[in-house]
Amino acid sequence: MKTLLTNIKELLQVRDSAPNKVCGAEMKELPSLKNAWLLLEGDIIKDFGTMGSIISSEVDKTIDCTGKIVLPTWCDSHTHIVYAGNREQEFVDRINGLSYQEIADNGGGILNSAKKLQQTSEEDLFTQSAVRLIEVMKLGTGAIEIKSGYGLTLEAELKMLRVAKRLGETFPVKVKTTFLGAHAVPSEFKDNKQGYLDHICTEMLPKVAEENLADYVDIFCETGYFSVEDTHQLLSEAKKYGLIPKTHVNQFNAIGGVKASVDHQALSVDHLEVITEEDILVLKNSETMPVALPSCSYFLSIPYTPGRKIIDSGLPLALATDYNPGSTPSGNMNFVVATACIKMKLTPEEAINAATINGAYAMGISETHGSITKGKSASVIITKEIPSYSYLPYAFSSNLIDIVIVAGEVV
Repeated sequence: MKTLLTNIKELLQVRDSAPNKVCGAEMKELPSLKNAWLLLEGDIIKDFGTMGSIISSEVDKTIDCTGKIVLPTWCDSHTHIVYAGNREQEFVDRINGLSYQEIADNGGGILNSAKKLQQTSEEDLFTQSAVRLIEVMKLGTGAIEIKSGYGLTLEAELKMLRVAKRLGETFPVKVKTTFLGAHAVPSEFKDNKQGYLDHICTEMLPKVAEENLADYVDIFCETGYFSVEDTHQLLSEAKKYGLIPKTHVNQFNAIGGVKASVDHQALSVDHLEVITEEDILVLKNSETMPVALPSCSYFLSIPYTPGRKIIDSGLPLALATDYNPGSTPSGNMNFVVATACIKMKLTPEEAINAATINGAYAMGISETHGSITKGKSASVIITKEIPSYSYLPYAFSSNLIDIVIVAGEVV
């Protein structure tokens, strides 16, 4: 099927030969075409140009984009969208003064989600997760990473990953999966963290690899969860199965997780609400993508990742939602982009780059997503009539999306 978008007010992220990522001052550059057209053929971008150069050809569908902006769909590189139930009571508990750690110590947090998930059938889990996935697709997400980590038993972790893989097979959105068995220590291993880590390495990892359920491996490297030494052990073992690291680091404390991740050639280091000069120096000498999760900071009322400092240091930055039931029950990348501008002082150009081309890099899909480039995925957002792309973060509470096309399919 051929779909032609015409009279586009501005076509964003246009790159004839797209880089894998943009860093530092490059993030302020957002190449575009005004008064443009875009041709989608099947599930790929076929061609584009300005209206003065439009080529006459037969198409199946024409969409008039007068007054509208067109840009690549968001690439959400960090989510936990496969989960059961919710944790609304913990939301109330935080309002009443309990901290994230206090809630966890009382049996809430990740362990609460794990208990619910273990009791939920695979079919029910798929149905709940599909509702959330459809919602985020309608909000402009065309590629998404999905982590396990709310199972914490072999069968429950495998169940999560099977559901994530099935979501990718059922819907046109691009799905990448991450094994996060080391998300927390389950209650049955409460006084034996090393025993649980050994269980992950000797029982879980081989099974995940055998069933080909994950692209990446993750660990929550944080005080009270898993140490730098634990991180080295898990990532060394995961390498034997070809699993590339994408790690949770520096959410509350800087304990050396960034360097440990870079030592293992991590694709991304995510959270970074706390970051040191040493961390920045380590990242400068790596190919690892820093990923900020501003809606998590918003929801938990914790510091925001210092995105301005990271970019001004010459580093790249990606943005993602961290969609999960406990600390970010939202997969709205539009809000993430706006919050990055409002609270992290990113420019609209930097935020859009962080949520598209750099988000694709943080998922390992730079060849197919993140920019308007011939041969890449036919996954685009068509906005409503708006004055400019800066209006997207400016009018942060408005739904400014008119149409979303994912892999050639109108959502």
